[in-house]
Amino acid sequence: MNARDTTPRGTIRVMLVDDHAVVRMGFRLLLEGTPDIVVAAEADSGEAAYRRYQDEAVDVVVMDIAMGGVSGLEATERILARDPGARVLALSAHEDPAHARHMLKAGALGYLSKRSAPEALIEAIRSVAANRRYIDAQVAQRMAIQSVGPGDNPIERLTEREYQVFLKLAGGQSVNRIAELMSLSPRTVGTHLYNIKQKLGAGNQAELALIAVRAGLIDA
Repeated sequence: MNARDTTPRGTIRVMLVDDHAVVRMGFRLLLEGTPDIVVAAEADSGEAAYRRYQDEAVDVVVMDIAMGGVSGLEATERILARDPGARVLALSAHEDPAHARHMLKAGALGYLSKRSAPEALIEAIRSVAANRRYIDAQVAQRMAIQSVGPGDNPIERLTEREYQVFLKLAGGQSVNRIAELMSLSPRTVGTHLYNIKQKLGAGNQAELALIAVRAGLIDA
């Protein structure tokens, strides 16, 4: 029998994706007290999320962005490539608009900061389950301000693939490791690295990391 058959009608089945077990536990405990939401599956990586999504009947994938290996961004792209109707709510510890823009471009329906109030997660899950877009209020405000601001953020000039490579480089991963994780050739990753450095005005990987930290994309 499919797991969905034992779930009360109208209940939202959620898969939690985060590489920290304590974080998943906290979200699970929060959602267990909500009558119309049930945690049907968990995954500790982007790879596991993609595999489990194929096996589990879930309505919403709550996807952490910054994970080792396949990132939440890549996992979202893979899931939506397989199932265009998948509904993903992105979660991030950062409130930088760049993360939100790239996740929304990848197909996520919602974006929420982990710093939001607990009730915001419940509201976001319900909105995404209903196929409605949900964006964290503070993030949405920053996106709006940035869109009319006088400055040009060079990070916004990166393509989706360059952005993924940039985050991995900033996190200290090597070209060969990135090539392995993203199923690309080292030469292709090297080309992305060259373009990224040109667009961001960086001379080496350490400077890329500094740019990412200053933009709030990774922790110092």
